[in-house]
Amino acid sequence: MDRFEKQPAVYVLANRYRGKLYVGVTSALYLRVCDHKNETFDGYTKEHHIKTLVWYAHFHSMEDAINREKLLKKWRRDWKFRMIEKMNSEWIDLHDEIDANFMYEDDEQALPRPSP
Repeated sequence: MDRFEKQPAVYVLANRYRGKLYVGVTSALYLRVCDHKNETFDGYTKEHHIKTLVWYAHFHSMEDAINREKLLKKWRRDWKFRMIEKMNSEWIDLHDEIDANFMYEDDEQALPRPSP
């Protein structure tokens, strides 16, 4: 898959290890993260310098991606931290690695469900 091809995705950005988080949805992940890094738009990510892509997942449809984004936005911070660290324990910037190992999120196994 070409990193510039349109593909629904949910992503999480951070300003530092276990710092401020931003959960978003897009159809062009690589380019959208470029927008955040370049502070193209005013808003929360620009105000708090949130530019590091720490987690992402691709979806078959934008509807599925939007539903997952809404779910993640309701999660507690510690649940998000566990999800991020399962994929990216060092909290490195994954921007240049987008689509290197492309996989769709499986609806059955997409995200670990945190215990209450």
